[in-house]
Amino acid sequence: MEANMKGLGSWIVVIVLLSLLAATGVDVYRGLTIGDGAVPVSGYVAMALGVIFCLVIGFGLMALLFYSSRRGYDEPAVLIRNSGSDLGDAKNNPEAK
Repeated sequence: MEANMKGLGSWIVVIVLLSLLAATGVDVYRGLTIGDGAVPVSGYVAMALGVIFCLVIGFGLMALLFYSSRRGYDEPAVLIRNSGSDLGDAKNNPEAK
């Protein structure tokens, strides 16, 4: 019974994704066949600025990803235990930090 539920869920996901793909295709077709839609110069400037901004953000985030990976910032956290004498000194002398 459980195997059938996984199969049914998979089919539902496939059907939803295919329907979204079909709706996108219909929308693209309607957008391309609207007719003569003139784009003003400000539209082209806004599009160029948007593309440049997205590229700068993408390159910057990828650079940060590689930097943090090379420097070891992506490693899992490690608990550093202090020696017993250090803990005893800190408990007895609150000013020693």
